[in-house]
This record gives sequence, structure tokens and C-alpha cells, in this order.
Amino acid sequence: MPTLPPRRSQKSGSGKKEQRERAKAARKAEYERKKAAREQKKSGSAGGGRPAAAGAAAGGELSSGRAPQARPQASPGSGTAGQQPRPVSAAGKGVPFDVPKAGGRIPASGRRTHIGLRATVLVSTCLLALGSCGVMGMVVGKSGKQVAELSTKDVRRYRLTDFPTAEAGTFAERYAVQCLTYSPETVDERRDALAEFASSGVDPDCGWSGTGKQKVVSVTWDGTVEPLREFGAHGRYMGVQARLDSGVVTVLSIPVYVKDLETGQGLRIVGNVGEMPLPTEGKAPVLGDEAEIDDELSTQLQEKVFPGFFEAWGESDATAMTRFTTPDASTSATSGLAGALEKPQITTVEAVAPVGAKDGNTYTYRTDQPVQARVEVAWTDAHGAKLSRSYRVTVVNTEQGWFIKDIRGGVLDPEGGSADADIPAPGGADQGTLEPTEDPTETSDPAGSSTPPGSKNDAPRKKDGPRNKGDKKS
Repeated sequence: MPTLPPRRSQKSGSGKKEQRERAKAARKAEYERKKAAREQKKSGSAGGGRPAAAGAAAGGELSSGRAPQARPQASPGSGTAGQQPRPVSAAGKGVPFDVPKAGGRIPASGRRTHIGLRATVLVSTCLLALGSCGVMGMVVGKSGKQVAELSTKDVRRYRLTDFPTAEAGTFAERYAVQCLTYSPETVDERRDALAEFASSGVDPDCGWSGTGKQKVVSVTWDGTVEPLREFGAHGRYMGVQARLDSGVVTVLSIPVYVKDLETGQGLRIVGNVGEMPLPTEGKAPVLGDEAEIDDELSTQLQEKVFPGFFEAWGESDATAMTRFTTPDASTSATSGLAGALEKPQITTVEAVAPVGAKDGNTYTYRTDQPVQARVEVAWTDAHGAKLSRSYRVTVVNTEQGWFIKDIRGGVLDPEGGSADADIPAPGGADQGTLEPTEDPTETSDPAGSSTPPGSKNDAPRKKDGPRNKGDKKS
């Protein structure tokens, strides 16, 4: 059995002594560091630089995690025991230098540099703020000058005005009802009613002589407005169309004054009325319809799609209409007439082929492609009368067939012209049919009102034509 080497004996006394020396050196270094810090706080002068350096060195050793090394002890006769080495410059030449207070300011030129930096930052900030204010002022100034203004032509074209035309038109309508309704049995009541509208100098009987009877069926302000220059912005001549019980349609020009333009209050009839002719007729231009009609699709829609749809549409049968309409069909295509008309018969269908759908002699439609069809339907009303109505129906091609997406009323006449061109009118055009002029001649006042058709500024009319049949001179 092998033998172990003899155990080396260790001097326990020397190891404990070395530990005590290291602990003592560490306490001394901490003491010196704290002492240097206290002196630095008291004096703040350069004299505390050397002890501070020593304390900083000791603190650096402690912060780095290394135990402070015991400095070599001088011999008792040397006289240097307990002294710390003085800090030297980076050049290593042994020249002492001052260590500034931690977190303090550099005492000499550094402080002046710091103040100059502050001043530079402050001045730069002020200049930037002043420049921003100047730029914003220029922008606001330019935007404030750019105000949209309407020309006199635009005001006249769109009939823009501060005058409350709606309130004045309604007031004129009410007065026209009293003026055009008369009977010998209601003379006093009529006169009292007229007095509630008119000023003191207006004819209390509104031009009626006291004989005959007449009643108004309907009265409507026709939208025409003419300046009443004597009252400036507060007065206008309002045009009113009235249908009488005799079937005659006539136009009255009624002067109306409004005191408060903002609220439309303070209305008064400030003059006698005048009877004017209806707007003149004209001829519609020829459209020259050159649309491609797909006869095959028209026949398919007329026989297989539209009969069932219009029957359900006339009755507003929602369940039946879903078999003919697309999921995104319009409200007009899915609501119906609620039984107002019944028993539809499809008399005419014209499917207008889109551009590019024709391929030789045939028409090809892609999936989900819409096609508009002109449809004429013969209905029967609640009294048994036959009525023909025209529609524009949009159908869509799907994989399951053609379905209806939208329906609109009315189909244009491509021939244009005038239906009464060959019917002679005694003394001029028939006054019983209304048709707005394309570009009437207008005059405007500062408020932007326009002269109604039938004024002296209109285009020449046929002279001395008789008044509408049954009209009575006011």
C-alpha cells in the first residue's frame, strides 16, 4: 500500500497577519478618501486635489471589485511611513495638478464657455420663434385675401339672392287664391280676407267687378322673380301660376314686400296684380338615336323575364320579385307599385347593346355585364282604364340568366320636334302647355333676382293672341 507524502506545515500566524494588514490598509484608504471629500467640501480650493486623488484611486479599486492592495511599508528609520504618493500629470513628469470637485464647474475659462453656450441657445430659440411667427403671418395674410367672389353673371345664372323667395312665394300663392276666387254671395268675406294681405292703397276687390263666379283649383309659385326697385332688396314681383275650375291656367305677377330678410317676416302685398301669359313653347331637338338594339335579347326579356317581374312589381310581392332581381338590386326595383296598377302586358322591349358587345352578326355579353332595356307596359288602373307607361330597366347577365338590377321611369323620344306642329293655334301658340325656356333673358338687381318669362325683356312673342279660353279680365 503506497504511502502519502508528508503534510507541509503552514505558519498560521503569518497568514492572519497578512489579512490584518490588508484590512487595515483598506480602512486607511477609505478614511483618506472620506477625509479628502470633507476637505474638498470645506475649501473647494486646489489644495484638496492631492488627497482627493488618493481617495479616488482607492475608490476606483473598491468599485472595480478588486481588494485594495497593501502598500509596502517603509522601514521604521526611513520616516516615510503612512505617506501617500502625490498625483502626477499624464505626461508622467511628476508635475502636480488639481482634480475638480465631482459634479462641479470648471473654475476658469470653462464657466465662461458654458454661459456663452446658454446665450447662443437662447438667442437661436428666439430667432426661430420670430421666424415661425413671420411665416405664419404671411400665410394667414395671403389666405385671408383669397376670398371667393361670385360675378354678376353667376348670381344671375343661379338666381342667388338674400330675398326670402320661398316665404314671399307662399305669401303670394295665398293672396292669389283669395284674388281669383269670387262670388256675389261672399263679397264681404272676400274683401276682409284680401285686406289681411294688402297695403292700404291696393284695390280691396283685387280687380273684381262684383259679377260672376270663379274658383281656384290650384296655385303654385312658378319660381320667377322680378326686381321691385322702389323697395330695393326688400321687394320682388312674384310669378304665380293658377289653375281655375274652368280648366284655364293663368299667371299672376304679384308685388310682395318683406320687412325682415333674415327671418322672412313682415310680408305685405304692395300693389295690384297683373295677369301675364304662360311661357312660350318650343321644339325639342332630334336626338338621332343610333343605339344598337339586340332583337334576340329583347325577345328573350319580353317573353321570359319581364312578364313575371312586372306582375310581382305591380303588386309589391317581395317574395316573387326575388326570383327576378339581383341581390344588390335598387330600392325602386324591389319596392313596387303596391297595387296602384295591375294586369301588366309587355308591349315593347328594346335591349340596347353596350359598345363592343356586337361580334359580327351576334352579340356577346360577359358575366355581370349590365344592359339597359326600354320597356313599354300596358297597365290597368283601379277604374279599369288602360294606361301605357314606359320604363328604363337595367338587366345583368349572370350564369343563371338575366336578372333585373334597377328600374327607372320615362323613355326619351328620339324624334324631337313638336307634336302640335301641324295644328293651327288661333293667334299664337297654345297657352295651356308649360315648357321652360332653355336660356331665358334675365335682368338682375343688386340682390341677384331675375326677370320672369313674359316680361318686356323676353324674346318677341306672337302679337295680340287671345287669352286662354274662359279667362276673365282682371
